[in-house]
Amino acid sequence: MVKFLIVRFSSIGDIILTTPVIRSLKEQVEGAEVHFLTQPAFEQILTPNPHIDKIFTLKEKFGDTIKELIAENYDYIIDLHHNLRTARVKRSVPVHAFSFNKLNIKKWLLVNFKINLMPNVHIVDRYFDTVHLFDVTDDHKGLDYFIPSSEEIIAKDKHAAFEGKYMAVVLGANHKTKQIPLDKLTAIINGSGVPVCLIGGSDVANDAVKLEATLKVPFLNTVGKISLHNSASFIKQSALVLTPDTGMMHIAAAFKKPILSLWGNTVPELGMTPYYPNEKSMIFETNGLRCRPCSKIGFDKCPKKHFKCMNNISNANVISHISNIVNSTDY
Repeated sequence: MVKFLIVRFSSIGDIILTTPVIRSLKEQVEGAEVHFLTQPAFEQILTPNPHIDKIFTLKEKFGDTIKELIAENYDYIIDLHHNLRTARVKRSVPVHAFSFNKLNIKKWLLVNFKINLMPNVHIVDRYFDTVHLFDVTDDHKGLDYFIPSSEEIIAKDKHAAFEGKYMAVVLGANHKTKQIPLDKLTAIINGSGVPVCLIGGSDVANDAVKLEATLKVPFLNTVGKISLHNSASFIKQSALVLTPDTGMMHIAAAFKKPILSLWGNTVPELGMTPYYPNEKSMIFETNGLRCRPCSKIGFDKCPKKHFKCMNNISNANVISHISNIVNSTDY
């Protein structure tokens, strides 16, 4: 038996992006036992995953976490986060460790000087570089997201309009400069004429209330009202997903949904695009802005105060792609 500990503390999207490595380690390394260390808030994402044998979460006292890990007698640590806290784990648990290359200098050059030295390689493929010595390769099955049966939603029972095709619309993102502005969402949704399910966490619940007051299509506002797994179930049953660069985008990719992603201050060159996207997926961005990307993560407001990266994306172009997807016959 070979015992692995995979470490990734956050966040939703980044953890989902580790799932091809989890699956491939489990299936390709004979006798592999795969454990995962993360923050308590993200345990729910991993618990239903059949490729994980055991999950550990960070305790309030770091030493308590280390005691648990040392007792497991791991053969290898696979660090897919690679920050100061994971360095503490690797120093404290005396086994051989392999660490993900975050390419921080190249990201810094891209953000601060717009010098793009980033490889044209998805972050998942860079995760796989971390385990190449074990002859583990990408099985090309994409991302995994497992919904417990108790948390599956029957969409048509929640809104009569969901008997037919509907669009899942994601409001939230960790930072405002990654979120789609409400007036843009209103124009796109109403212009599409497609029923929508609004999805997001409690942090954008007020935005969802403002948005629903402007909608002229059938809608269901689930923002801040249901669990992450419930939201994933609505995404799974949707005809397409309209989303910013955020964790829900990667959940949609796990279900091979057509994804229309709108990119604000972040750029696809950072390597976080939908992995193995549906062929109808499309990335929308405003190219040619000297200020973009302004951050690899995001800000509470546009540093230039114009938010052209989002505002200049053509609503009509997005609506046209929605129409093409909804009117296709292979759904």
